[in-house]
Amino acid sequence: MINGKILIVEDEKNLGITLQEYLSGLGHNCRLATDVKSAKEIFSDFSPKIILMDIGLPDGNGLDLAREFRASRKDFVLLFLSAQNDPETRVEGLEIGAEDYITKPFALKELVLRLNRILEHQESLVSFADEIQVGDLKIWFKKFEIENALGETIPMSQKECSILELLMANESKATTREEIIEKIWGEDKFPSNRTVDNYIVSLRKWCETSKQNAIEIKSIRGIGYKLICNSKVIER
Repeated sequence: MINGKILIVEDEKNLGITLQEYLSGLGHNCRLATDVKSAKEIFSDFSPKIILMDIGLPDGNGLDLAREFRASRKDFVLLFLSAQNDPETRVEGLEIGAEDYITKPFALKELVLRLNRILEHQESLVSFADEIQVGDLKIWFKKFEIENALGETIPMSQKECSILELLMANESKATTREEIIEKIWGEDKFPSNRTVDNYIVSLRKWCETSKQNAIEIKSIRGIGYKLICNSKVIER
């Protein structure tokens, strides 16, 4: 069963109260915000571990709010709950770092099942040391940060972090796009392979700063990707 502090951002008050009561009944500590202003206040004071985010809000846009939250913190699970069902909005939400995008109307039990599945996938990922150094590159999975060969610290999105961790766990072995989608996003048919490729492009930019060619992420045509460490991996 899922567990933790949940921020519900939902302008449909009846739905918001229903979600709050249902999830509180399962033992969660829930707060409800019906607009952007109150959501920002609760996010700052409450430090939620899970955020259920509507997109259409009376004083702003849930996508923009999610970007702001992600820029501030990476260590929370984000799900969009929206009546907007167009593919572009779905992809935009997932690229922000959402673990799922659920369209309205939905069953409360379905929401809980999806949350549980997401958290189980996260727990199944390998846990590395607090700091990993590979040649002139560094990784801090728990801080959602990497350091390039120029000594610049770069924040990672939760998805980038999870993908890099999965590739590191399978170092020198091919990881299929389907496996990445299943383990990072779940079994839903979205995101597309293109979305996965976009995250890989971002990670490659970091790798390519290395003068030692410390880490390579190679494309395996028709299959997926393989991460190779050409320098010694030091865990601290």
